[in-house]
Amino acid sequence: MEEIRYQIIRSARKTAAIQIRNAQVIVRCPYGTKDAWIREFVERKAHWIQSHLQSHPKVQKLTDRELSELKKLAKEKLPPLVSAMAARMGVSYGQISIRAQKTRWGSCSAKGNLNFNCLLMLVPEAVREYVVIHELCHRKQLNHSPAFWSLVQAQMPDYREKRAWLKTQGRQLIDRL
Repeated sequence: MEEIRYQIIRSARKTAAIQIRNAQVIVRCPYGTKDAWIREFVERKAHWIQSHLQSHPKVQKLTDRELSELKKLAKEKLPPLVSAMAARMGVSYGQISIRAQKTRWGSCSAKGNLNFNCLLMLVPEAVREYVVIHELCHRKQLNHSPAFWSLVQAQMPDYREKRAWLKTQGRQLIDRL
């Protein structure tokens, strides 16, 4: 078996763990953990690491041109969707911005301005609609209270499925940034 290359991240944790992210092996361990112990730990977990590396291939990053095309497509497709959904829901909104964000699919400011991730062009249409509904519901409830989630559910009864899709499948898209 070939030698496994890994990155070490020491922190104020109590146990050691191995993480595979974008085909990289990361060993998280407590401060003071000896390099020799970490090396043995990785060797003991070598079969697990190899199997996970094979099932998590390196993610192909989006090129600047691809990102530009996604932003252009989002600027074309999202405003009409937002307009139709807002009319159906009886809410207003300010400006719409399109960005390439690593942490959010969308956001709504206190002034009613909406931001959307251009990667929404790569998700299923129903998931994209969920994100728009989610942000427009913030026009009535600028929080994530039970009242907010009731508004979302009234607009999209199966929103939990779309939210779960973003949590499981969306990470792979965000990793492409």
